[in-house]
Amino acid sequence: MAGRIVLALPALIFLLLVGHCRGGKIGVCYGRNADDLPAPDKVAQLIQQQSIKYVRIYDTNIDVIKAFANTGVELMVGVPNSDLLAFAQYQSNVDTWLKNSILPYYPATMITYITVGAEVTESPVNVSALVVPAMRNVHTALKKAGLHKKITISSTHSLGILSRSFPPSAGAFNSSYAYFLKPMLEFLVENQAPFMVDLYPYYAYQNSPSNVSLNYALFSPQSQDVIDPNTGLVYSNMFDAQVDSIFFALMALNFKTLKIMVTESGWPNKGAAKETGATPDNAQTYNTNLIRHVVNDSGTPAKPGEEIDVYIFSLFNENRKPGIESERNWGLFFPDKSSIYSLDWTGRGNVDVMTGANITSANGTWCIASANASETDLQNALNWACGPGNVDCSAIQPSQPCYQPDTLASHASYAFNSYYQQNGANVVACDFGGAGIRTTKDPSYDTCVYLAAGSKMSTTNSTSLPARSGSSPHPSAKCFTPLLFVLSVAMAAGML
Repeated sequence: MAGRIVLALPALIFLLLVGHCRGGKIGVCYGRNADDLPAPDKVAQLIQQQSIKYVRIYDTNIDVIKAFANTGVELMVGVPNSDLLAFAQYQSNVDTWLKNSILPYYPATMITYITVGAEVTESPVNVSALVVPAMRNVHTALKKAGLHKKITISSTHSLGILSRSFPPSAGAFNSSYAYFLKPMLEFLVENQAPFMVDLYPYYAYQNSPSNVSLNYALFSPQSQDVIDPNTGLVYSNMFDAQVDSIFFALMALNFKTLKIMVTESGWPNKGAAKETGATPDNAQTYNTNLIRHVVNDSGTPAKPGEEIDVYIFSLFNENRKPGIESERNWGLFFPDKSSIYSLDWTGRGNVDVMTGANITSANGTWCIASANASETDLQNALNWACGPGNVDCSAIQPSQPCYQPDTLASHASYAFNSYYQQNGANVVACDFGGAGIRTTKDPSYDTCVYLAAGSKMSTTNSTSLPARSGSSPHPSAKCFTPLLFVLSVAMAAGML
């Protein structure tokens, strides 16, 4: 028995070394409804410089597809609504399209998704009935070329495909779309493709500011939680509520295993006089928090820890788009490729909203115990921080500098702040199920010094963040923590 344990140790050590969390993917939408944009090859260079690995375009423009050859960027291309009739009517049309628009450039250009139609239920001309026949013809063409398992087919939708989205658990598809929706969902399941949806908390706020607060739309920690009365699930932001409304709608039709992909989400940087929420600061705040939410595998209240891929809309402002002022101003970059505001695409650090600079922690902020938190919540959060959270809690032990005052709130504050600073002062890292709150006042006292930005340990080195729910905080369910696994196995085997 001892010999078997010794032989197993190298394998356990290997697990320790290679374990990691993938996290959701963050991409960007490259819309081109403008007359002042850089050439596609310059855009491809910009995207590489930003270390963006996933890009969505809305057609199969040859110049754009060629520009991304040998870049390592995965491309989502689209069949416009205007082409759906031709694609649905004749297989030969699709075969010719694939031969001319995809095959000559694949796999040098890594085309991984084809969207067949975009928000068809919002189209002025009703083309919904054409979506599934067109998808089937595209699948047939890909199968002939041997690419049906390498390129995934789906179609994007707006939240308007639901007849009800609040509360999230009551999410339901509009029954008038049943004629094409059920066959489409069956196609997605059969081909292991995601349900694609475009989600915009901005519009929820803009259309009903009395019911949806700006903080709730922006993922702000100061937002007031919303509780789903049917499930008791707690929502701290509008994005999660919108995602879960889609999930519950799918579950109501018995398609609960379908993965949800958000193919557009973002915030406008400029708007008309009445669009007071459309500012660069709000756009930066929303997209920064969205990126963190995705890469940290925060999941949603209904599916905690669930990986979700998101494409941020959009790379550039598009000056030829019709409609109100904000419609033309969703961009991250000006036409000269300079940033409208900065984003940390890794989701691991912070961005200074005033200067646009990427920084590793938020200067002048600390995390302490909330005065509104119950003792039970504080104790659970403290136990997590000093355990799975990997915080060094020796300073709050008897006879140590931060032991006094010997109160739960004081000890929790020290542990919360240590975790917060060790994770780059990430807003989510001061949540602790609602037990933590950020402050700009240094909580240090006497010889008890709280970690701050720039401290030796204030680096982003953890992928698990405390969860928001009625339960005690826990690391992401999708993150395999090899160290804990190795130690557990070793202890069980009597090696420690």
